[in-house]
Amino acid sequence: MLVLALDTATPTLVAGVARWSADQGVQVLAERALPSGNRHAELLTPTIREVLAEAGVRTRDLGALVVGLGPGPFTGLRVGIVTAAALGDVAGPVHGVCSLDAIGDGARSVVTDARRKEVHWAVYDADGQRTAGPGVDRPEDAPVTEPVVGDVRFAERLGRPVAAAEVTTAGLLRAAAPQFDRPPAPLEPLYLRRPDAVPPAARKAVSR
Repeated sequence: MLVLALDTATPTLVAGVARWSADQGVQVLAERALPSGNRHAELLTPTIREVLAEAGVRTRDLGALVVGLGPGPFTGLRVGIVTAAALGDVAGPVHGVCSLDAIGDGARSVVTDARRKEVHWAVYDADGQRTAGPGVDRPEDAPVTEPVVGDVRFAERLGRPVAAAEVTTAGLLRAAAPQFDRPPAPLEPLYLRRPDAVPPAARKAVSR
């Protein structure tokens, strides 16, 4: 089965095309990982076109899509999830996964930048199963254990070494593989925080 994988949960946009089978696992055919900051909306569609062209795959050839659900910032997650859902109308089922599950493998803790001087984190056992998280905390308070992978900038505040690692196409497919034999669940973003923008408070009536 040909699968398009997308993730916009971190400052690095990831898009890739891979072949997946229960017997042979994941074979990545094309992948892009672009430092995109807040430019996910601008870069995602052209990047999808690039990886499809490099893999020699048309949208209608896809058997499924996988999209990272975060945790991550509101705008970035919306871009990836809405794009995946729209493509799913043509290409087939869309499976959502926790983006942290797609970083590294085996026993590990994963940390990514949550902004506001905090990290998103999760902890995994030797089989790669998530045992804690996802959560968001100050690095000093994150309940991570070694080895730690993800954003190396937080090593000092975590008080332990961090090996550089990011979301990958292969990681997204490995995380989604248990879902491929059942109907996809609704795509629910993992925001973990309330939005920065809130509706204005109701104005008091002016008395005369």
